[in-house]
Amino acid sequence: MSLNLLLQYLLPQHILSRLVANIANCRTPLIKNFIIRQYCKFYRIDMADMLEPNPINYPTFNEFFIRALKPGTRPITNDQKTIISPVDGKIGQIGQINANLLISAKGKNFTLEQLFADNEDAALFHNANFAVLYLAPSNYHRIHMPVSGKLRSMRYVPGKLFSVNPKTVERIPGVFARNERIIVTFDTVFGTMAMVLVGAMIVGSIETSWAGVVMPNKQKSVMNWNYTKQEIVFEHGLEIANFKLGSTVILLFPEKAMQWNQTVQKDNPIKMGQNLGTLF
Repeated sequence: MSLNLLLQYLLPQHILSRLVANIANCRTPLIKNFIIRQYCKFYRIDMADMLEPNPINYPTFNEFFIRALKPGTRPITNDQKTIISPVDGKIGQIGQINANLLISAKGKNFTLEQLFADNEDAALFHNANFAVLYLAPSNYHRIHMPVSGKLRSMRYVPGKLFSVNPKTVERIPGVFARNERIIVTFDTVFGTMAMVLVGAMIVGSIETSWAGVVMPNKQKSVMNWNYTKQEIVFEHGLEIANFKLGSTVILLFPEKAMQWNQTVQKDNPIKMGQNLGTLF
């Protein structure tokens, strides 16, 4: 086992992540400007598409990290049958689930039931189409709707905070089903769609537009929210959440409801708004 993996097992993941989150909220100019400058230099951040292109003008590192896009830089198609990428990032995996079994990397399997922490919701996505979208630290970190839909449910699942970078995913079995995560489902014209927002090492927060900050969460058990009696509707391309520090989004669509764009392959870079597939 490499030193990096060993440290991930041994370090107090949640305490470390919360500590970094507090530093990321620091408003002292000398401190936050230093952090932002070093981050931009290390990750070669391109600010050309951002609404505020000067990184030092953000009041905190967290505000810089979830920086907004300049209008028009990610065009959204008017075609409601087109599934767009909800994020900037990279395709980790894309294809169809075999029954209820997902393969994270190098044959390391985990089940939908493990991912959802619920058998009933998992059953909706047996043989489903799925895509794993990895957001690197340099990426734009707001999450948008891939199709129009009505909010159905949200589930918080406590867990570990392993890194979700490709090298760690290859080496730690079932990372996505072990890490702290939020599962959100939507009712759409073609059936139920799910988005799994996976937490990771140093992820200080996951925030949704309807519930605010959902992670970090002090609860040690699964929490559920039912929105079926409310009319919370999100249009194609609308922002719905953000990661404060990078992670992964897993998209799940019902069997026989859509097909992936054949030009989109594993390890391809993607941009929010890019065509990922088509609804039937």
